[in-house]
Formats: sequence, structure tokens, C-alpha cells
Amino acid sequence: MADQTNGAAAPTAPPPGDKTSQFRVLAQYIKDMSFENPNAPGALQTLNERPKLKIDANVAARKMGDNVYESALTFEASSTGPGDVAHYHIEITYAGLFRIEGVPDNAIQPILLINCPTLLYPFMRRLVADLTREGGYPPLLLDPIDFHGLYLRNSSKLAGQPQAAIA
Repeated sequence: MADQTNGAAAPTAPPPGDKTSQFRVLAQYIKDMSFENPNAPGALQTLNERPKLKIDANVAARKMGDNVYESALTFEASSTGPGDVAHYHIEITYAGLFRIEGVPDNAIQPILLINCPTLLYPFMRRLVADLTREGGYPPLLLDPIDFHGLYLRNSSKLAGQPQAAIA
């Protein structure tokens, strides 16, 4: 049977020795997760008032092997109600393992701290919403995070300081 191309040129493989860039997700996983609901069921009876939320997020990356890197999102949230009664406390580290090849060394850190967390964030966001809902509270729906903006802001703060390598 003949292969039809409708007049288009057949795709060709890159020539030998041509190092094209490659970015692959090898795995995604929960590295650490904790949900504390210290005052249940009493705290669940005070949900008619808007809770106070404290939220913190961080991104870290490290080299795992030849062209293989881990990028990890760490998220922490605490909710308190009237009289500073603790509702819940969440800690979660959601990570991914990535293969990055054919990319200049100076581009690896931005990929690990911008692109990788951007891919991981929706999965972690869903876990946070599910945990809070299953804990008896309205789901905590996190706003999107601009990882590129955070990277630029943190890079400008570190300007003039020795840049940490992805170890």
C-alpha cells in the first residue's frame, strides 16, 4: 500500500548529531502531604464567618541525573475562624521528574522554575481543593500563579549575588 502525502513533503528525521531540544515529563507525584483538622468537629460549626487564610508557596529544583531534574512545588495554607480557632493546616509538596536535553545550561533554571511548576500547578491545585472539601470545609480554590513573574522578581532580588546552581 502506498503512503499518500497529498503533495506535502514527507517528514524527515533530524540528521545524525543534530541535538534538538527535548522536554519530557517523566513522572508526577505527591512527595509529602499533610492535612490537619485540629478542632473538628467544633470548628466546622463556625463556618458562617469568613475565615482568615495564610498561604505560602515555593518552588525548588534539583538535578537527579544526566539530563533528569526534579521540580517541586511546596504549598502551605492555614485557615482560622472566629477567636483565631484553627480550622485546618495543609502542607503539600507536589513534584515532577523532567528530562531536559539539548537546552543551553543558562536556560535550564528558568525551565525548572517557570515551565515545570506551570505544568504541575493545576494538579496540586486540585489536591488542595479536594483536601479542604474532604476535611469538611468549602474547597480552597487557589488563584493562578504567575511563575514567570515570580522568577523575574526573585532574579532581580538576587542580582549581584552569586547565582545558586541547580544541585
